[in-house]
Amino acid sequence: MSTTRKDLPAIELAPPDLEPWRDGDTGVDWVHAFDSGRPGPRVMVQALTHGNEICGAIALDWLLTQGFRPQCGRLVLAFANVAAYRRFDVADPFASRYVDEDLNRVWDDKVLLGPEDSSELRRARELRPFVDASELLLDIHSMGEPCAPLMVCGQLDKNAAFARELGVPGDLLIDTGHPAGLRMIERGAFGRAEAPERALLIECGQHWERAAADVAIDTLVRFLALTGLADAAWAQAHQRLTPPATQRLVRVTEPLVARSEAFRFLVPVVAMSVIAHAGTPIAEDNGHVWHAPYDNTVLVMPGTNNLKPGGTAVRLGRFETA
Repeated sequence: MSTTRKDLPAIELAPPDLEPWRDGDTGVDWVHAFDSGRPGPRVMVQALTHGNEICGAIALDWLLTQGFRPQCGRLVLAFANVAAYRRFDVADPFASRYVDEDLNRVWDDKVLLGPEDSSELRRARELRPFVDASELLLDIHSMGEPCAPLMVCGQLDKNAAFARELGVPGDLLIDTGHPAGLRMIERGAFGRAEAPERALLIECGQHWERAAADVAIDTLVRFLALTGLADAAWAQAHQRLTPPATQRLVRVTEPLVARSEAFRFLVPVVAMSVIAHAGTPIAEDNGHVWHAPYDNTVLVMPGTNNLKPGGTAVRLGRFETA
């Protein structure tokens, strides 16, 4: 369902022209690889998992324009869902999230190597060799609703520890995954607690607020420094934001998944807001009511745009000291 004009947030960011970055000399359009020739980690940074999350495109465009090259290891930069991105329309910006299906729900081998076909599956199959070869991964996203930046660490504490090393943003999230499918940061070794590979997904803020681009670039710069691919002086010169004094972790206990088109919230939809009392009604769908399961229930990344049956409307969690 398209949004109406009165529902639209301000569009403060301009989508960059990606055509100069089509040929990255990797054999796959809009994927660039830079090998330093020196020992170091295999690192991947991806933007545009969703076509309307343009802050990541701005960050990678900025880095490529800088002519950045890693001082060690290997760096892959990927603009993922360019087909959806090309459909971006300021009059209906939520509609370009994907072409056929969510690119961030197709990363299980049963799906990725199965018989189904879609624009997103074809693109994921092109990107799979780069993802599978990476040891450290950053996936740059943004959110439909206004929210402070949030680092999604998948379901594993090893990724939360990695985010603590990074030092940004202030809020970290360990969740329960998505019932609709496997995310890229959970694929293969990234999703095994005993494996050394680690992956992070940064939610930079609301999709089109100006601040989201600064968060994306700042996080990218710090990530490259943490992995050792960028030297400290370069990173310090290009950081844009002051890191938080402390970080806190939200551990999700359960998702609220829409059962039908009739799903509706019974509380204000404000990301990272806290429901003080257990038992407070949160949402309703055809007579089924979800209640806050405990005191101080956190509403993590609620979404009302493009919500369909089977989609996660919000995740419920508790704050922990990170």
